[in-house]
Amino acid sequence: MDFFVKISILYKRQFLLIFTIKILFMLKSHQTLLLCSFLINLSTLSFGQIKEVDPPQDIKTITFGGQKDYAMLPIINLNERIFLEFDVLNNLEEDFYYVIEHFDYDWTPSPLMKAEYLSGMDNLRIIDYENSFNTYQIYSHYRLQIPNPQTRLKVSGNYLIKIFDENDTLVFNRKFMVKEEQVGVGVQVKRSRNVAMINEAQSIDFSIKANTINLNNPAQTVKTVVVQNNNLKTAIYDLKPQYVLGNELVYRYNEASLFWGGNEYLFFENKEVRSANLGVQYIDLQDLYHSYLYTDIDRSRRKYTFNPDINGGFKITVLDRDDPSIEADYTYVHFSLLTNEFTNESVYVYGGFNNFSISDENKMVYNTKKNVYELSMLMKQGFYNYKYVVVDQNDTLSEGRISGNFDETENNYKVIVYYRDLGARYDKIIGLGEANSVQITN
Repeated sequence: MDFFVKISILYKRQFLLIFTIKILFMLKSHQTLLLCSFLINLSTLSFGQIKEVDPPQDIKTITFGGQKDYAMLPIINLNERIFLEFDVLNNLEEDFYYVIEHFDYDWTPSPLMKAEYLSGMDNLRIIDYENSFNTYQIYSHYRLQIPNPQTRLKVSGNYLIKIFDENDTLVFNRKFMVKEEQVGVGVQVKRSRNVAMINEAQSIDFSIKANTINLNNPAQTVKTVVVQNNNLKTAIYDLKPQYVLGNELVYRYNEASLFWGGNEYLFFENKEVRSANLGVQYIDLQDLYHSYLYTDIDRSRRKYTFNPDINGGFKITVLDRDDPSIEADYTYVHFSLLTNEFTNESVYVYGGFNNFSISDENKMVYNTKKNVYELSMLMKQGFYNYKYVVVDQNDTLSEGRISGNFDETENNYKVIVYYRDLGARYDKIIGLGEANSVQITN
């Protein structure tokens, strides 16, 4: 009996400690937000979210999405398929296993048991893989689709898929979302209502119209996430409705829904490794092919120029081959940026190809003789969007420091609507709205 009493006391102490830490963290975040020029990147400040784990260097080209459209946000309808593919740069044909977990709207763990959100089982080996064919770089290409005969998802909401190796070590994970359309979501992009930022920022107005369901106490039960260019790391979380007009919720914030406009992504294509292609200045063959891109410049002080992009996405392509997934080769892509050195700050190459992550692998090194930042990355043949970003000593990332911020920039915005009815135990996704800044309305 004493043993169970001690366990109970220990559990309560741990719960109080966790609760206290969360409160302090939220207070700290609130103070930080008061110092910001506006509420950008609220997601990383307000919640103890689960973080995505980046893969080791021998795992490359992770693509994840529905209908194999990998430039998009990984969000699907319930019972639709989502595809995960990745390469392992060796010939060992290693075993990998997948585990799926359910999360609340703010990416904190859901209280649901596995049997409540998953039909069948997970923690199964990925059996669909092929070895590369006729490439300098040897690799194995793995494929997984959800749902499959062994694993089906039962409810909507936020999910995390974890990939483990045969030693039960987490290799990487990725977030995805499952929705069930129950409300209409109208989205509009506007220039900032703050005159000081009108040429640099874009504001998102949106409304939620519930025609088939009743949204009880929407200020508490309805949650929203606003995503720019499919990048969950910069999303804005939990805006409250400002007006309730019958069955419609209206969100028209001045600053809380602001995003920096940024600039169009730079791009290159190396589907032909034996000759220079779009954005590639010249090539060289050593142990593998090397693709040297044209040197980029600091665009922050230049005028905006429209340059069509796919908003940070990428697509694997190869010339004169039937199956890019196993016949596209890997090349060393050399980036260079002509700019002054940033004191106590770091410069990174960034985009959907590396899940908008910051790591040593995509960190640039300053060449004092040439006055340029340089980086070489091993990348699969294809079409890529990329951008140069700056990270300061406090790990604050600035996308516009080198690229600039312009209200004319073409950006894609999505609004995800979550709902947890009174007495419900999880946040389901009931709507998705989308807009593009080319239809800016003011």
